[in-house]
Amino acid sequence: MLPLEGIKILDLSRLAPGPYCSMLLGDMGADVLLVEAPPEGKMAAMAVLGRGDVEKAAAFNMLARNKRSIVLNLREQEAREIFYKLADTADVVLEGFRPGVVKRLGVDYETLSQRNPRIVYCSLSGFGQTGPYSNLVGHDINYISIGGALGMIGWPDEPPAIPMNIIADFAGGGLHAAFGILVALMARERTGKGQAVDIAMSDGVLSLLASSVGPVLMGSESPGRGNTLLNGSVPHYNVYECADGGWISIGSLEPHFFVNLCKVLECEQYIPHQYDGSKREEIKAYFTRRFKEKSRDEWYQALIKSDICAGPVYSLREALDDPHNRAREMVVEVEHPTLGTIPHLGIGTKLSDTPGKVRTTAPQPGQHTDEVLSSIGLDATAVASLKERGIVG
Repeated sequence: MLPLEGIKILDLSRLAPGPYCSMLLGDMGADVLLVEAPPEGKMAAMAVLGRGDVEKAAAFNMLARNKRSIVLNLREQEAREIFYKLADTADVVLEGFRPGVVKRLGVDYETLSQRNPRIVYCSLSGFGQTGPYSNLVGHDINYISIGGALGMIGWPDEPPAIPMNIIADFAGGGLHAAFGILVALMARERTGKGQAVDIAMSDGVLSLLASSVGPVLMGSESPGRGNTLLNGSVPHYNVYECADGGWISIGSLEPHFFVNLCKVLECEQYIPHQYDGSKREEIKAYFTRRFKEKSRDEWYQALIKSDICAGPVYSLREALDDPHNRAREMVVEVEHPTLGTIPHLGIGTKLSDTPGKVRTTAPQPGQHTDEVLSSIGLDATAVASLKERGIVG
């Protein structure tokens, strides 16, 4: 048994945060139906010309796994009527458009909740459904700017370092959306009623900074780039280049870990000066020189043998091949109908009795259109007519 078995989700989202949210829920057994727009113009032609590559790309598209797909042209009333029928028996609708778009399409929370009061409707956007920025466009880099994270990432006197799109898109957005949906489903168990879930990625970024917010609200200075304990100001919580050009991370915050580190690096004279600001640059310079004497992996083995918080700074390829990550089943094998057995990203949340599972790879757009329409009572003739008129695909 999968923990979310029986939960039906209609996923209208397109960009990374929404699909990541529904991937997490699909991995746990939810029946996620992608409601996709019909391909148009040049992109449709490219998809036909490169079908082989498209199939392989879909097979390795983690964000669309464990999902089915129907193509609906929601600009057409007949397509909206189909969506309404699906929403009548759904548990969740997830959308990631700019505020106002779903209302113009006629598939907003107010419309659907009148038909299905139990529906949980999650709107995932950059700045939320309210507030002065709600209609502004943006991407991860903008949300982490407004949310206060980007300004503290990087080194002093250098531009902020852009940390991929992990913080706002995936953590502030996708993870918070999945959390919000599950909380709303639990509330529904008590009240019998669904509700709207408003997720702003900028809100999520600020929420992730919870431990930093308290001191600032008490009057402390805002954390700057490289000037706090956890973002590079001290030598014992930092990264160092090694002899082979690789990098190693050190996290010896506690005094006993720092003692061990100094012993391995043969600098026990620095043990009394772990948090001595006057010695900080001297210690960092010593560490910098010392780590250049061996390769990254040589240092890693030496450090972990002495109970020191350390880690090799991996490329993504190295992380996927790491024996611990493999032992934790963060890479699993999945069967694909034409490509055979292929590797996939494993499931991060481990449950002892009802674990999640990667059941299927990503569908092709509209792969399940006929199946879904049949489930709401449309026969083959009706489906063919809808396809011919561009209502479904």
